[in-house]
Amino acid sequence: MGFYYLFLLVIGIILTVIGALKKDVPRSVKIVIFLFVIGIALIVMSLALLLLPGSSDVIAELLKWDE
Repeated sequence: MGFYYLFLLVIGIILTVIGALKKDVPRSVKIVIFLFVIGIALIVMSLALLLLPGSSDVIAELLKWDE
């Protein structure tokens, strides 16, 4: 289950860094804001799933894994 936490966290960090390094803001303000929002949302979601009690059961149920 740790793979999914790490996967969400890495994608969120990558999108946030891409959004932060975007220097031509006047031309692509919407893209920068979108990358920041998606990146921060993925970081928060991954950390919330990590700290949620019984999160392994929730993810296993969502992915329909038989235990």
